[in-house]
Amino acid sequence: MEAVYQGAESILRYIVEFSTLLLELFGICILVFTAVKSFIFWLKKDDSIRLQLAQGIALALEFKLGGEVLRTVVVREWAELGILGAIIALRATLTFLIHWEIKNEEKALAPKLDEKK
Repeated sequence: MEAVYQGAESILRYIVEFSTLLLELFGICILVFTAVKSFIFWLKKDDSIRLQLAQGIALALEFKLGGEVLRTVVVREWAELGILGAIIALRATLTFLIHWEIKNEEKALAPKLDEKK
């Protein structure tokens, strides 16, 4: 019975580690793509560059946050859980602040977008 438990635990650990790695890779890819796209818009002097950059960063953080939440499934020690909790709290705070910035940027861009119509 103990061997079955250890086998199931190692399979779960492998799945979680792979999924965490995949989610973090998605977040990194989104962040790099957004940075390149924002640089191109910056060269074109586009007004919506800050909004698009903030949206990309927020999406990348959501993927990274998902990876951290998954990582809590296989934590074995309290110290590790505390570190993960702090990382999750920090990323959640950053996501909240970025969403707040997005709302403010959308409000600021609304008159400019109405003029173009």
